[in-house]
Amino acid sequence: MQTELDTLESKLAQLVQLSQRLRAENHQLRQELATALSQGRQYNDKMESARTRLEHLLAQLPEDTA
Repeated sequence: MQTELDTLESKLAQLVQLSQRLRAENHQLRQELATALSQGRQYNDKMESARTRLEHLLAQLPEDTA
């Protein structure tokens, strides 16, 4: 009976360690996702700004009447 309890205690300790490790990993992944989403929004803003400037420059070019 004691051996079974010791085995169960050992397995429970392993489960607790795994749970803690997975929580930490999940937290890190959530932070990385938030950073990636923020960077993606910044890149989209920059691309939109560049598109607007290019459209403005193209509108200023004289038309080719050849």
